[in-house]
Amino acid sequence: MSIALTRPTASRLGLRWLWVTPLVLVTALIAGTAIGETPIPVDTILKVLANQLLGADYAVDRIDAGIIWNYRLSRAVVAACCGTSLALAGVVLQALLRNPLADPLLDGHFRRGLYGCRCGGSGRLRCRCAFALPGCLCGRPARLGIVVMLAHAANSGVGGGRGVQAAGAIILAGIAGSQLFNALTAFIITKSASAEQARGIMFWLMGNLSGVRWADVSLAVPAALFGLLVCLWHRRSLDAFTFGVDSAASMGIAVRPVRGMLIIAMALVTAVMVSIVGAIGFVGLVIPHAMRFIVGSRHTRLVPATALAGAVFLIGSDILSRVLVSGQVLPIGVITSLIGAPAFALILVRGKRS
Repeated sequence: MSIALTRPTASRLGLRWLWVTPLVLVTALIAGTAIGETPIPVDTILKVLANQLLGADYAVDRIDAGIIWNYRLSRAVVAACCGTSLALAGVVLQALLRNPLADPLLDGHFRRGLYGCRCGGSGRLRCRCAFALPGCLCGRPARLGIVVMLAHAANSGVGGGRGVQAAGAIILAGIAGSQLFNALTAFIITKSASAEQARGIMFWLMGNLSGVRWADVSLAVPAALFGLLVCLWHRRSLDAFTFGVDSAASMGIAVRPVRGMLIIAMALVTAVMVSIVGAIGFVGLVIPHAMRFIVGSRHTRLVPATALAGAVFLIGSDILSRVLVSGQVLPIGVITSLIGAPAFALILVRGKRS
């Protein structure tokens, strides 16, 4: 009887999510566009969207139209894509490594340093995708290769029944690789940048959406959709990996190819986002845990819920970064860290008690 009641309930829950998700996302995007240093009415936003997308001819102040279309809306869209991608990367890594503290920072995803950054003549950092993306995509495989080699050497090719030890080795190797590239980044900044440029670079490394424009949206949206589709396609494999590589292998999953493909896919998606916005921490750690508490551990529900929550979380963090200090925009990484650090401590305490 309980099984018969549970299945329709799950079906209704999935249908409800299907209808609610676009509404929540659109609401978050409108809020990210309306709220800022200067509040803009929602009806003005809708008129600008109608003018731009539908060819309407509503009378709108040119300054408001420029702020909405050229600055805030593109910024909100990129924030949503970045939040989705980082949160999904956290889901994948936590499932593959069976470790609740795994996130995209694990192997130095964000520690790419200056590969692709340039400063304008005023010293204000201008990191554009045309410069940042090649360096990020070249640096990511190098860092990932170092982490894999360290983990392999530490375990002598451990796999199978010793998957937990192998996952621990990957985490420790990721910490070592992250510190190595942190040192290289600091060396490059010290050697090559002026004091003013170094300040701008460090600001960007903490996460910065100020320079985001529609050209960045054309990279962020496909990358986020790619990451979401990969996770949805392998949702049952992620369920199996949650119980260990032995369980996954017993269910007919090709453990090494699937695990390698998932890690590489998330690394590439994260690299694209980092090339656009810089380093934003704790998203991949906090959001998956919150969604597991709400929707459970089945990745059929966890993946879309995490994607939506990551998008809303980063849009909200971006709003806070613009309004928290009057007349000043904070790096978005500061906001996510202020929220994520207490959550990290809570996860540690709960894990110890468990």
